[in-house]
Amino acid sequence: MITGIKGTRTSRLRRAAAVAVTSGALLATGALTAAPAQAVTTPSIVAKGGFVMNNANGASLYNKTADYKRSTGSTTKIMTAKVVLAQSNLNLDKQVVIQKAYSDYVVANNASQAHLIVGDKVTVRQLLYGLMLPSGCDAAYALADTYGSGSTRAARVSSFISKMNATAKSLKLTNTHFDSFDGIGNGNNYSTPRDLTKLASSAMTNNTFRAIVKTKAYTAKTITKTGSTRTMQTWTNTNTLLSSYSGAIGVKTGSGPEAGACLVFAATRNGKTVIGTVLASTTYAQRATDATKLLNYAFARLG
Repeated sequence: MITGIKGTRTSRLRRAAAVAVTSGALLATGALTAAPAQAVTTPSIVAKGGFVMNNANGASLYNKTADYKRSTGSTTKIMTAKVVLAQSNLNLDKQVVIQKAYSDYVVANNASQAHLIVGDKVTVRQLLYGLMLPSGCDAAYALADTYGSGSTRAARVSSFISKMNATAKSLKLTNTHFDSFDGIGNGNNYSTPRDLTKLASSAMTNNTFRAIVKTKAYTAKTITKTGSTRTMQTWTNTNTLLSSYSGAIGVKTGSGPEAGACLVFAATRNGKTVIGTVLASTTYAQRATDATKLLNYAFARLG
């Protein structure tokens, strides 16, 4: 009887010691103080499609119908800017005379615009800011007309769009096609969250592109028909994450009847950069909320 009690007590002491040693080992390795990356809760987003990747190696961090083709709205302008910036011997200070056709186009389509003035001389650099910050379709038209090839405006625009598709092919964006220079497509302008994220990652390797898309506001000074200087109304970046999310560095908003509310986004924290896309969210506020959730999740996973 006494022996039995002694044995039980000894076993309890051994178990207690084992627990203490195990706990000490766990504490020593930090296993109890830091949750493993895979324990981070996957967020739920309203957007119909989403994708986020680690920009350092392209590793996927989040995927929601990431390869489903959808209308992209003005996120198309990422490719517009990339094609312009890829031109050989590009002169960012080259002046482009604003044509009435550009103004007529935005009015006819009730499109977002940079409010460029017909007859003004605007530099290519300024057009890129007008393209990416207020999402100016007039600026997109001017750039396509300037950097396409052909004897007519229609031919030059068609040529420019062909360059956009050739670039998509070179980047292996197999689920992407453009039929417009600004996202106002004719039924055949589409991409996916994964493809747009890869496109943005490539575009962000260009210093000029990177500087533009992280700019919150920009005031252009253009040259009028009479040679005087016109101070344009300040262009404000439609990407609200630049103000609301610490570390945000871009990239581009998009919207439309088919596209819904879209956002291609990027942020850097602690030396780590993540890039992602949400397509077909419900409102401008919601796309920012969706993107914020995905950024927080991505950085939590990267640790």
